[in-house]
Amino acid sequence: MPTPIKPTAKPASFVKFSDKLTGSINDITKIIEQNKEMIDAIQEIAIELTSSIGSLHTLTVKYARTANQILDVLLPILKNLPIIPKNVMDLLVNLESITQKIIDNELSTSKTITDVRSGLNTGDVNKIKGHAEQLKSVTKTLTAMLPK
Repeated sequence: MPTPIKPTAKPASFVKFSDKLTGSINDITKIIEQNKEMIDAIQEIAIELTSSIGSLHTLTVKYARTANQILDVLLPILKNLPIIPKNVMDLLVNLESITQKIIDNELSTSKTITDVRSGLNTGDVNKIKGHAEQLKSVTKTLTAMLPK
């Protein structure tokens, strides 16, 4: 038979979970308040950067479309001219490929930029979260197009 627990005259002292949690929450609040200016500045910079990237993207797509249209007409003509050096033709074919990649990625890149900007403006972390990988992909695609 188990030994019965004898009641003690004085209850054992213990730290209440609620007190610990309250202390932690107060610490978190204090840290946020101390870093409020930096947090807000980072958000403002991120908003401006996404606006700048959006404008740059719009400009890039506009000129990529123009260059692509010109190359679509010129390349078939130039391929049949023996006076065009091979390295120039390779450069033009590569340029056409790059402009086409920019055009092909326009919708997904625009959506990503718009969603991130919207999430930053409204403080909606869920709108921002899902796009980190897409932004990495956009960066990777652009980086791959840069001359080595």
